[in-house]
Amino acid sequence: MSDLRILVTFVEEKSRIMLSKTCEYALRAMIYIAQNSKDGSMINIKEVAAQINSPELFIAKILQNLSRQNFLQSSKGRYGGFYISDKEAETSLADIITAIDGDKMFEGCGLGLSSCSDANPCPIHNTYKEARHQLQQIYGETTLSQFREAGNLETLLLKR
Repeated sequence: MSDLRILVTFVEEKSRIMLSKTCEYALRAMIYIAQNSKDGSMINIKEVAAQINSPELFIAKILQNLSRQNFLQSSKGRYGGFYISDKEAETSLADIITAIDGDKMFEGCGLGLSSCSDANPCPIHNTYKEARHQLQQIYGETTLSQFREAGNLETLLLKR
């Protein structure tokens, strides 16, 4: 099993409770598009939805939002779809997560308490702070381009 596949499995298991469904779909779609548009081809929304097992209208809305934020390019029309350039492929998964869900996964309290801080910690504050840092590091160091590299071209099963 490749290191990238192990990373994806680990991240899915650890972050399942922390990522919104919208964010999960966004990550899976962006990885799929990054893998399949590296030769310059546009990937249509029907294909993306089918390959990640997502409702078509829902993923279209998510990807249009990410397109407006310059994470990928979109084109309308018969031959339209989505494309991720080499420059856009340098985007980290942390950037996508923050664009969709905000920074609560990397900054918030593990219990959701607004008053939790270093000065006023909740019972899990220090442990959770370390876990947040590790997740920030994993997602921040993983870019879409890594899913395009020759050693990582094994197609990931992106359906749930």
